[in-house]
Amino acid sequence: MLFPTTLVGSFPQPDWLIDRRRLAENIPPRVRERGLWRIEESFLKEAQDDATLLAIRAQEDAGIDIVTDGEIRRESYSNRFATALEGIDLEHHGIATTRSGKQQAVPRIVGKIRRKHPVELDDLKFLKRNTKRQVKITVPGPFTMSQQAQNDFYPSIEEAAMDYAAAVNEEIRDLFAAGADVVQIDEPYMQAQPEKARAYGVKALNKALENIKGETAVHICFGYSVYLKNKPAGYSFLPEFASCSCKQISIETAEPKLDCSVLARLPGKKIMVGCIDLSTPEVETPETVVARIKRALPYVKPQDVILAPDCGMKFLPRASAVGKLRSMVEAAKRLRAEFA
Repeated sequence: MLFPTTLVGSFPQPDWLIDRRRLAENIPPRVRERGLWRIEESFLKEAQDDATLLAIRAQEDAGIDIVTDGEIRRESYSNRFATALEGIDLEHHGIATTRSGKQQAVPRIVGKIRRKHPVELDDLKFLKRNTKRQVKITVPGPFTMSQQAQNDFYPSIEEAAMDYAAAVNEEIRDLFAAGADVVQIDEPYMQAQPEKARAYGVKALNKALENIKGETAVHICFGYSVYLKNKPAGYSFLPEFASCSCKQISIETAEPKLDCSVLARLPGKKIMVGCIDLSTPEVETPETVVARIKRALPYVKPQDVILAPDCGMKFLPRASAVGKLRSMVEAAKRLRAEFA
């Protein structure tokens, strides 16, 4: 299919499930924050299952080709996986500096990082049981998790990143074995820490993807619009992914009005072109979405373009998210008719 559509990962969680106001007012949590959930512990899993079904059906109704579970069970894109690993002190947190320069509680590394058990596997199985469409599941990247932690064990944070990569690799293997069509690794901190990313970020990412045969994607972004305004028109770290073994790269182009000529430096990669602006609840027209995609087409073959929002839709009102997805699906139909 030309111009398939998908989500980057997250879909808005219902207000009855999680305190969305607190989510938007505070920095995304890096450690677990049980207090964000409105449902008591004994009923939380059932409530999360119900909300996940709503997210799946909303994507199907909008016409999305490759659906996700909406990351409904997560407080943030990274903390659920990062806090499930061996070598992390869950009682005494560390402190790290966020992308915006603020201090926050983070996992504290006190031993060798290892994956104790599958983390997202049940989420994938639930997703596959409840849709007949292609499915994608996301995991946080090894470089990003290493930057979101306090290292009290390894001689260098690079060594920690390599063990995070081994844990991610094990997770990805299980996800593909269980039938994932696409597994996406989220690596936003490569944009935030480009010098460190050049030093060992791609090395860690390639280790996470070592001997993986399935369709893999990497998402790199500037950050959630609810926290970050006035995004730059260019990435500090993007052409470097040419040496990454991933098959797809997910980028923002809509809100930052990205200069898409940089995409010519990523030959052979499929590009998930972020074409939905998440800084506003206003639903863009299909014509606007088509125009955003066409800005990338001088540099990326039509068969290598995937339509997606700029980033996760977590902070949008649900009605706005659905409207935006419908516009994106209609834009894809028009592009197929034109380029087929």
